[in-house]
Amino acid sequence: MEHHIMHTYTRYPVRLIDGSGARVRDDQGKPYLDFISGIAVNTLGHAHPALSRAICDQAQTMLHCSNLFHIPQQEELAEKLCTLSGLDSAFFCNSGAEANEAAIKLARKYWHDRQEERRIIITATQSFHGRTLNTMSATGQDKIKTGFDPLPPGFTHVPLGDIEALKRAVNDDIAAILLEPIQGEGGVHLAADAYMREVRDLCDASGALMMLDEVQTGIGRTGEMFGFEHAAARPDILTLAKGLGGGVPVGAMLANESAAASFTPGTHGSTFGGNPLSCRAALTVLEVIGQEHLLENVRTQGRRLTQGLESLQRQHPDTLLQIRGRGLLIGAEISHEVTDTVAACRDKGLLLLPAGPKVLRFLPPLNVTAAEIDEALETLGTVLE
Repeated sequence: MEHHIMHTYTRYPVRLIDGSGARVRDDQGKPYLDFISGIAVNTLGHAHPALSRAICDQAQTMLHCSNLFHIPQQEELAEKLCTLSGLDSAFFCNSGAEANEAAIKLARKYWHDRQEERRIIITATQSFHGRTLNTMSATGQDKIKTGFDPLPPGFTHVPLGDIEALKRAVNDDIAAILLEPIQGEGGVHLAADAYMREVRDLCDASGALMMLDEVQTGIGRTGEMFGFEHAAARPDILTLAKGLGGGVPVGAMLANESAAASFTPGTHGSTFGGNPLSCRAALTVLEVIGQEHLLENVRTQGRRLTQGLESLQRQHPDTLLQIRGRGLLIGAEISHEVTDTVAACRDKGLLLLPAGPKVLRFLPPLNVTAAEIDEALETLGTVLE
């Protein structure tokens, strides 16, 4: 049956069939500790009772209806996200790439409505914003662009963290600056808090919109609900997906009142965006994060994971070169390509994934326990030995 699936992924030789919390099991009955979480998607781990009940309950009432109608769950989720973020309006879609597409369109429409020819969007080298044509063009990695030309114009790239390079790139043609608080796919590179505040100041001075791609960092992954909160640098436009639905596909773009006003009927849309099922799932994720104090757990277990990796680094200084990240989005740069290390960890029951050729990425669910962190560290230590 596998030959009927297009080979857009290099798949691991494992078929996962069920899971509970941070544990999963393959079709041979072998258990694994899951520190991938569907690439930062399974916020509450696998088969969380509250999320399972909510999905079941919603499926028995209404899965989908058109956005031509008012959708109560969508309105409730929009209000919740806007209250949490300090932004004013939400647009719902199905993925991070779609959320970023919406942000790009909104930035361009914002300046069109002001009769200004500002259309260029600055992003960072090593960034990743999606695999649609526009988001590929926005992405600062040439390797994902090969074979898809001509890509849409309108993007320029500067190194993350280099405020002087960013200032040089800003001119009267710049519509927006789009950044990730942590470059997850690009190697787990953290944008310093001071840099984020400087970007906010630069946008205020130039008029460019500050847009943050929090598809991977949003919804508690860094220890705050949103990554921008660490720097107190609220964007004009914010994109979310991955962990928002806990495994149910849902994306969101949030914007302040001034920017959001440029999306009027007919300017954008999404057939499935904001359907009752996905919004009910997202509301449940947000509710459980609060009820189970998961932001505090992310901070606690994130410190435990980072300190444990730093201890392993002291034992293997020639192999483990650098530990970086925040909360439960942690990268460990090693001295060689990670493929064999990822495979060896998997053989021993620990699921990790790369973030570039030489970086191990750790993305456990937000409710991971101290014992599970210790188990992962012990397994990695054995592999490094």
